[in-house]
Amino acid sequence: MNHKRKNPDPSPDSDESTTQLSSPFPDEVLERVLSLLNSRKDRNSVSLVCKDWYDAERWSRTHVFIGNCYSVSPEILTRRFPNIRSVTLKGKPRFSDFDLVPPKWGAYVHSWLLLFATKYHFLEELRLKRMTVSDESLKFLALSFPNFKALSLLSCDGFSTDGLASITTHCKNLTELDIQENDIDDKSGKWLSCFPENFMSLEVLNFANLNSDVNFEALERLVSRCKSLKVLKVNENMTLEQLHRLLVLAPHLRELGTGSLLQELMPRQHSELKSAFNNCKNLNILSGFYEVTSIFLPVLYPACTNLTFLNLSYAALRSDELSNLLIHCPLLQRLWVQDSVEDEGLEAVGSNCPLLEELRVFPASDPFEDEILHGVTETGFLAVSYGCKKLHYVLYFCRQMTNAAVATIVQNCPDFTHFRLCIMNPRQPDYQTNEPMDEAFGAVVKTCTKLRRLAVSGLLTDLTFEYIGKYAKNLETLSVAFAGSSDWGMECVLKGCPKLRKLEIRDCPFGNAALLSSFRKYESMRSLWMSGCKVTMDGCRLLAQEMPRLNVEVIRECGNDGCQADKLYGQERMPHLLFSLFELCTNLETLSVAFAGSSDWGMECVLKGCPKLRKLEIRDCPFGNAALLSSFRKYESMRSLWMSGCKVTMDGCRLLAQEMPRLNVEVIRECGNDGCQADKLYVYRSVAGPRKDAPPFVLTL
Repeated sequence: MNHKRKNPDPSPDSDESTTQLSSPFPDEVLERVLSLLNSRKDRNSVSLVCKDWYDAERWSRTHVFIGNCYSVSPEILTRRFPNIRSVTLKGKPRFSDFDLVPPKWGAYVHSWLLLFATKYHFLEELRLKRMTVSDESLKFLALSFPNFKALSLLSCDGFSTDGLASITTHCKNLTELDIQENDIDDKSGKWLSCFPENFMSLEVLNFANLNSDVNFEALERLVSRCKSLKVLKVNENMTLEQLHRLLVLAPHLRELGTGSLLQELMPRQHSELKSAFNNCKNLNILSGFYEVTSIFLPVLYPACTNLTFLNLSYAALRSDELSNLLIHCPLLQRLWVQDSVEDEGLEAVGSNCPLLEELRVFPASDPFEDEILHGVTETGFLAVSYGCKKLHYVLYFCRQMTNAAVATIVQNCPDFTHFRLCIMNPRQPDYQTNEPMDEAFGAVVKTCTKLRRLAVSGLLTDLTFEYIGKYAKNLETLSVAFAGSSDWGMECVLKGCPKLRKLEIRDCPFGNAALLSSFRKYESMRSLWMSGCKVTMDGCRLLAQEMPRLNVEVIRECGNDGCQADKLYGQERMPHLLFSLFELCTNLETLSVAFAGSSDWGMECVLKGCPKLRKLEIRDCPFGNAALLSSFRKYESMRSLWMSGCKVTMDGCRLLAQEMPRLNVEVIRECGNDGCQADKLYVYRSVAGPRKDAPPFVLTL
């Protein structure tokens, strides 16, 4: 290999004063052998054997995966691995997908690119997830790395299609452009026309989630030139006629993402499109289906024979439509669907997919809507478990579940490595027995000894976490929401799961005692996320003091008019009779509400419909400014209104006080002292120390 070792890695591991084992193999032989290792875990283990193996692994590694962009600095990375060609970099915590991480939190890629340009001039691949990427960064990337070949952006933000145009214009050797589920400023589709007319190296092109129309003639020419194209995923604006023309040009595709499938076809067009799909003999993965009708589905049947992955997560198919499709998919191993297929559709999965290994069932509509006419239950899940014995990965959104059903499911499929059950109503018990769902997840961790990732939901006590700590010895990632009874639950997990790497917690009663119970555990973990819990600033500071090698970040969103008013108390000065517009609950005087409701409309109904209401007490409900101000004159006839843990902001409070000067509007703000609640806590280990780009609302302890 073409490199020199005059400057060994100045890490503690390379200290020559430390007694090290030596390798009997020449460096070139050892590096050649290590280059055949693909597993990150295997390579990490190899580097710990002895100093010679450490150096050989260092010089032979060409790909690096960084699960947290703040766990290491670009300087440390480039010093440790001098020959990297491919970088995978993850940024924001996963809960950013649910808007729990404020905008401009960080995870900027630009500082990494600046150093890569001097140290990794030969960089070929960059794969980013939940990173903030600017158009400037994309242009710099395109101009600084002459051999650059592959760009993948997943759930990133901060850039526009102008940045993509820089990539397509300047990256002459590009083989992969994968743009998936990003928060992108979609200005136009002109970026696709920027590929040079002599460009022909593309193997992967994915612009499925972009909205703008692209120049189809430019796309058609591009596909015709790129004979090695294996993956093509177009957006929903692509017509069936255009899709047919692309398939004729690229029958060798292995993965296809279709556009919208709603257009009407003449009999001749229908036959030609079916023939084009029939010629796609290598097709293994099919996705898209943004809009689809039953009349179109038979066109797909010839292409289903060799499918191993069918992604229908954007298609609201009925059960009969799914059933007819699955009959033609005998080799299917992965299936993503919406819950519009209902239990009957999942029964078809159990009957037709004996090789299925992964199932994901997503909600077809807002999971928090009350009046849902469709969905899946334990019946469908049970049917899949009876027919798909190889199932080991599941993500299942449902509205009801039972302990007995989950116990049967894991008995049928004991090899689960990923079990993510989301009962969409928080704190929902077993709907048949009204008991907590503790025994369900107890059965999961007792039976599934290979379990690595678990997401729990429903009404759960500390017993669930006792089971997890006692039996889930291979668990690496745990996601918890609206669960637990006390600190003991989190303590059981920290003390009992030796391989735990990521712990994500929101809206649980865990406080300082839980946070600090096994704080040394955090050094062996990638990260801890806690939001909506009972951790205080005192606890966070104590953790930071005890574990100086951890980055302990407290995300504080208070301090401006838009921040959440945690407790609001309105007191009457002079009662005034208010005429009632509604005659519901005509004699109700006092109402207490906690952990209830789904929108502002709930509180609005109460204020408008209860003429004798005197006291309204609300805590931990999703009611915000619209609810508070919907019938604000009502408060003059009431004795008091109490709101805590809701979504009312200081702006809303000030507006109420302006409109009703005869009311006392008191906002109790507990931030600003050490005992106040740390609303969002993010803890992760880092060899780079505290990050330098933290915004004002992030306090790094």
